[in-house]
Amino acid sequence: MEDRELIGVEADLVGQRVREALARRRMSRQSLADKAKVSLSTLEKALAGTRPFTLATTLRIEEALGIALRPAAQAAPPRETAPEPMGAYARSAVTWLEGAYLTLRPSFGTPGAIHAYLTTIRWRDEGHLGFAESQRVDAQFEQAGHVSMPNLSGQIHLVTNHLGQYRVMTLSRPTRGGILFGVLATLEVGHGAQLVPVAAPIAMCRVADPAQEAFGLITPDRPQHAAYRAILLAATGDDFVRLYPAV
Repeated sequence: MEDRELIGVEADLVGQRVREALARRRMSRQSLADKAKVSLSTLEKALAGTRPFTLATTLRIEEALGIALRPAAQAAPPRETAPEPMGAYARSAVTWLEGAYLTLRPSFGTPGAIHAYLTTIRWRDEGHLGFAESQRVDAQFEQAGHVSMPNLSGQIHLVTNHLGQYRVMTLSRPTRGGILFGVLATLEVGHGAQLVPVAAPIAMCRVADPAQEAFGLITPDRPQHAAYRAILLAATGDDFVRLYPAV
């Protein structure tokens, strides 16, 4: 796909919609730049009109915000079925998965602590479910990607692919309490700049009002720790997830 530049009215409309989205979400330009994987300088210049938006940059910003910015994209009829590589699921069959989730996993850097953040799942104009993370204490690592739901296994996969580097969450169907248990496969910073593959149990709990939840690094001295820890222990204790030791 050619990385053309947006010009004239099309560029003006994209800039206006980005500024409106930032204002509505009370989101900083730096946060958007980090989530869209573009430089803050590129974003600032495009919004100021001193440098044109490119199609590639616009697509990344659309993915990060979860909205269509280009007039042509907005005018296109919405797709009601996900692509085959994502499971070819129909929109009407997955509305139950849309919503906000308190997401819990063990902290990789603080023993005994739990990393708690928000994951939002909703249908995207491109014709599939997408997810976006927020409220992470390490906001520069917030992820956004697509949801795959193959019929063969019945599992749910939240997938991020940035320039060929994958992060995958494989989740069970929700329990009666609305919790999805699974395994997170990602990379952790090791010695120096080295990245080390890691896997950890993860739980996503549906919430009605995210403002009522505690996010960030939940250490053992915080009042939410015991409840969050019990949820995470249920992932392996109730056989939703199996983590095998080395032979």
